[in-house]
Amino acid sequence: MISDQNGFTKIINLVLIMKSIPSISNEINEDKIFEIINKNFSKLAPAYFSLVTNWLIRSYSEYRNIEKFIILIYLINKDLILFRKNGIIIDYDTFYKDKSLEIPKINISDISRDLLIPKESVRRKIEALEKERVIKKTGKKIFIERSAYVTTQAKKTLEEFSILVSKFSEILASEKISNKAFNVSEISNSIKENFAFCWYHFYKFLFVFTNRWKTDTKTLDLETICIGLIVLINTVENKNFKNKDFDREIFFKEVKKNNQVGMNAFSISDITGIPRATVVRKLEFLIKNKFLNIDKKKLYSFSLNIKTKQFKIIKKLQDKNMISLSSFLYRVFNQINLISTN
Repeated sequence: MISDQNGFTKIINLVLIMKSIPSISNEINEDKIFEIINKNFSKLAPAYFSLVTNWLIRSYSEYRNIEKFIILIYLINKDLILFRKNGIIIDYDTFYKDKSLEIPKINISDISRDLLIPKESVRRKIEALEKERVIKKTGKKIFIERSAYVTTQAKKTLEEFSILVSKFSEILASEKISNKAFNVSEISNSIKENFAFCWYHFYKFLFVFTNRWKTDTKTLDLETICIGLIVLINTVENKNFKNKDFDREIFFKEVKKNNQVGMNAFSISDITGIPRATVVRKLEFLIKNKFLNIDKKKLYSFSLNIKTKQFKIIKKLQDKNMISLSSFLYRVFNQINLISTN
């Protein structure tokens, strides 16, 4: 961002000039994307669950509180919304090059409503971010300082995001729906070129995803969700399960059958960075509510009998999450596909 002689902030608009009009036949229908995800879920599951779970782990590592971090990216996302609304294309390098990022006025009520965090909790976390000089007020303007701005920089997340989209493109190519499978490097470069657009949709997906897990499972805190997903990934990454070809319905039934390889609280604490005592307390909540099981060796695994209320909750939640994932991939993949095949 630069300022003119009158002090007004101007945004450099990086216009993507198309050499020819993209073929609309290259766009892939959102319903078709949903169908493909359901049919090939076990192929996407490792990349999908790794992306969201590792994002939660990294979020916790920054401030020892996921909600504090998610409030920060919510504020950053206000700029992405502004760029999108005004048709402004910002690439990755441009977005992260300045010493600070100006953000709109902070509205506690909006944050509380949109992120499902109590107002007083939002207020305390905003005050903490100001005290830590993450958020800085200069006159009537509000800035996120570079020290914190860089902590939100999409590095590892960008790589995992690209792996997910690349895997999805491979599936589309194998199903003869797309003419080309894009490798991870191609996807990453395209996301960087269209960063503001792609990251707006990624954050939009994350906000919906985290809110839904909190409300539907009644866990209400993201650290508990992160711990539960770590146990799930342990099953998904199991060598006896990893390379199987399942649709989404069979996938979750097989998760239950493959829960013999559990995890202990120490390993979960080591992976997440969450103190062991806190991990144990949150595991107890998940056991009490029959989302997890514990064996005689104190190893935790999924406990989702298809006849239980918990299975129905998770199934309904995943049904809604798949609609959100389909919408997310529909927006991002078509943006990449239409530009790259032009």
